Amino acid sequence: MHSVRASNSVPIAIKTVDINGIRLEYLRLSSIRQREGAPAILFLHEGLGSVSMWRGFPQQVADASGCEAIVFSREGYGKSDPEPAPRTPRYLHRQGIEVLPALIGALELDRPLLLGHSDGGSIALLCAGETQTPLSGLIVIAPHVMVEETTLAGIRKAAKLAHTVDLRQRLTRYHSERNAATVFAAWQNIWLDPAFRDWNIEACLPMIRCPILAIQGENDEYATMEQIDRIAAQAPDVSLVKLADCRHSPHREQPQAVTGAIATFIDRVLDDPLR
Repeated sequence: MHSVRASNSVPIAIKTVDINGIRLEYLRLSSIRQREGAPAILFLHEGLGSVSMWRGFPQQVADASGCEAIVFSREGYGKSDPEPAPRTPRYLHRQGIEVLPALIGALELDRPLLLGHSDGGSIALLCAGETQTPLSGLIVIAPHVMVEETTLAGIRKAAKLAHTVDLRQRLTRYHSERNAATVFAAWQNIWLDPAFRDWNIEACLPMIRCPILAIQGENDEYATMEQIDRIAAQAPDVSLVKLADCRHSPHREQPQAVTGAIATFIDRVLDDPLR
């Protein structure tokens, strides 16, 4: 067990949970105004993310919504175990259909809300559309439902920039030494693999029965608005938030707007008598 520090400098213990023989790090954050009976919010990080890379955002959301926040690092990220095998074009499907429901079961979460950024948003959509996991709602920030040339161009640009900095040293702030050595290449290589070009998860969207909040910046360097527009066109209950002067990480660039939209969405979900 290790610890991180919250915004008030109080150490928070990070625990581990075994999912199919893989140890994943996670932490639980209580809200300052915890609502009785409110579902937990399970945070799903981006393609280079981890528990610590979320920084203070999960606590901000917990305090604004009255829900417990649970943050974890997928295999190959943070201080979780390394990935057991090389990635295939179905690596996001595996996370959403196999790993995430198992994690929700292991943590004994009752109808949680899923909050995913980028790859994490895609995983949340897959879990909701391809499994029978009971969920209260989805919050997806800059999610992907298909591969766009904009996405590939953004990754190629990031790869070029990676050669100009000590990337591994930077990544060790958020990942173990072993994961820091592989996390960027794993992300880059699968998205730029020609076999991944036809990746598309739109078929799962009509099957999603819980409400969705989809947030995206208008200046996202990894996607166009087509991503969340397609979600809205095909899933039954979708609210869109499109943020001007905002790139791929709205929760970092416009945290107040994003937290406010999330709190409003969760209020609607929790006030629904049919929930």
